[in-house]
Amino acid sequence: MKIVKQLSTITAALGLAFFSLAQSRPANNDAKMNAFIDDLIKKMTIEEKIGQLNLLTSDMDVTGPTMREGYRQDILAGRCGNIFNAYSPQYVRKLQDMAMQTRLKIPLLFGYDVIHGHKTIFPIPLGEASSWDLEAMQRSATVAATEAAADGLNWTYSPMVDIARDPRWGRIDEGVGEDTWLGTKVAAAKVRGYQGEQLGQVNSVLACVKHFALYGAIQAGRDYNTVDMSRRAMFETYLPPYKAAIDAGAATVMSSFNEVDGIPATANKWLMTDLLRNQWGFKGFVVTDYTAINEMIQHGVGANEYEVGALAINAGIDMDMQGSVYYSQLKKLVDDKKVSMATVDQSVRRVLEAKYKLGLFDDPYRYINDERATKEIMTSANREFARDLARKSIVLLKNQGVLPLKMGGTVAVIGPLANTKRDMIGNWSAAGDWSKAVSILDGIRGKASHAANILYAKGANILEDKVLLQKLNQNGGNISVDSLSPDALIKQAVETAGKADVVVLALGESQGMTGEAASRSNINIPENQQALMRAILATGKPVVLVLSNGRPLTLEWENEHVPAILETWFLGTEAGNAIADVLFGDYNPAGKLTITFPRNVGQIPIYYSAKNTGRPMDPNNKYTSKYLDVPNTPLYPFGYGLSYTAFSYSNLTLSKTEIRPADKLQVKVTVTNTGNYDGEEIAQLYIRDLVGSVTRPLKELRGFYKVPLKKGESKDLTFDLTLEDLKFYDSNLNWTYEPGDFQVFVGTNSADVKEAKFKLVK
Repeated sequence: MKIVKQLSTITAALGLAFFSLAQSRPANNDAKMNAFIDDLIKKMTIEEKIGQLNLLTSDMDVTGPTMREGYRQDILAGRCGNIFNAYSPQYVRKLQDMAMQTRLKIPLLFGYDVIHGHKTIFPIPLGEASSWDLEAMQRSATVAATEAAADGLNWTYSPMVDIARDPRWGRIDEGVGEDTWLGTKVAAAKVRGYQGEQLGQVNSVLACVKHFALYGAIQAGRDYNTVDMSRRAMFETYLPPYKAAIDAGAATVMSSFNEVDGIPATANKWLMTDLLRNQWGFKGFVVTDYTAINEMIQHGVGANEYEVGALAINAGIDMDMQGSVYYSQLKKLVDDKKVSMATVDQSVRRVLEAKYKLGLFDDPYRYINDERATKEIMTSANREFARDLARKSIVLLKNQGVLPLKMGGTVAVIGPLANTKRDMIGNWSAAGDWSKAVSILDGIRGKASHAANILYAKGANILEDKVLLQKLNQNGGNISVDSLSPDALIKQAVETAGKADVVVLALGESQGMTGEAASRSNINIPENQQALMRAILATGKPVVLVLSNGRPLTLEWENEHVPAILETWFLGTEAGNAIADVLFGDYNPAGKLTITFPRNVGQIPIYYSAKNTGRPMDPNNKYTSKYLDVPNTPLYPFGYGLSYTAFSYSNLTLSKTEIRPADKLQVKVTVTNTGNYDGEEIAQLYIRDLVGSVTRPLKELRGFYKVPLKKGESKDLTFDLTLEDLKFYDSNLNWTYEPGDFQVFVGTNSADVKEAKFKLVK
């Protein structure tokens, strides 16, 4: 059976009910829009113009320094044109009413961090990416946009498309991992999902691509740190996902905190104007991250807000998030001729265009509808889809015959993450109601209590480090500490395990241990949880380790000693049900990692698409590139993930061994389900350019299929490679190709592949 390559744009053919919500949408008439905005700008005072470039938080959900007093007066005076951290039709209506009392009645824009769902929470983006299901990822963005728009919002600060290769960085959970090619596909899918067929539909919101640019490459994995890289690394590895999002029509972009080529992104004219606008053709507006203009003083590029404000707007930054630098400095900068009125007008125009395209000038209350908020948020259909996506995001890391669990007998559910709802929805679940989430324990009880005896013991706290606990709980960690001592908790858990036939051990991180401002120098399971794990393993009972976490963890000991390991990330509202579906075999796990798991932190950064060295690793030669104390290889490579069944690859053939630039190369392989369960396999295609004028990676992902196979079934897969798949940036940063020898690899992950060779000739 030939499978057609399936990375095309997903359309309304999905048959999703929410597409039917497209009501009378504004005509896409640039001339009409331009005339309207020209007329409006002529009427605006400088203070009203600056107001459109001012984004302030409401007092509903503060993620940083509190908003200054008097913001209601600023809205009424037209000095604030945009609000974030405000939702619900009732609250948003009150704020929009204020805008409608202003002289020009310019509607407010309402933004929010709708990162992996609004009220129905989906897996964290890093987990969701493990599904390798582009259609599902686009649909989750559509559902999130539908719920957010029904709750009064029209702008989300998502998707985050930063390529990240350092799991110490807490925000790695907010992106899709290490691979550039896959990152471009997900970025485009997410933008299409959020923005729908056309802006102005009442179930669409403005997407905001972040963090522009390079934020995933911060040094030492420490949030808000600096970035330093070559232009080659920028164009080859880090910039393509941003470009893919822009090409997909992203309406807005957020500047990153880090510097780019020694200049903070928020002051970097090359980045924001020359590249983003002039080369890539971006037409929307750019907003800063939280107080990023103010922070440039600490970067050392300006002595005060007056200076950094000039740098920002002259670089191409249109909107100031929460810093109030434009609010306090921009009029003086114009008066002093440090900033031209034309520059201010251009930024104002971009903001007004976004509001126009959303239909807010036709109806400022377009996204404020009590009936929709009642009917379209956290519906049973949305929750069922969340459960399905959560199952698809689970990665089976190890299984020595323990899984799937048989229905019946006694199951002990043990661990600090077994009975917590808050941690299931993860971080950046801003509007999510964790009380409505399904815990692992509740999911297992709901699945198996009719046929099995389910026991529970907490066994350990998330942490025993009092200093770290205090830090986390001061910032929304929501971690409770049991009154029992650590020894008493373990004793109780061991007694519970002794009564069971199998133990489900729920360990990992709390939601506050990953995400923004949650970098970790050690990414192991906390020591007190490890003590619990060792005690449970010592009982001799079969153990399934169920991990909840937002980043790769160092699991070398666990991989050696625990018979079964499930990576479940933070799966969202339906986490417990999805985990139970997989544990008991109602769903055969098919997820694959999109980020490499190191053996220890000393290997970081470690990623599959590394380049070769002049002295590649040779175990028999000391003077080659390797460690004395650990192999070069990761614990779990990119693309890795097991199944309850097994798959074999055979008959790798190429349609040609020599191709010309205009040719299409067909790569064929047979995949067979050789196990005892029906399942899905994610077959992956990689290439390598063996000789180039600049060095090339050892492997680069260029395609995949997610293919269902019944037990004993075989399917023939055909991948198409074209010249675009073989191009790269040369020494002058030209996107080009070079004739020469190539390898092609197809397999179940980036390390376990079959290979063939071909030549590209002129």
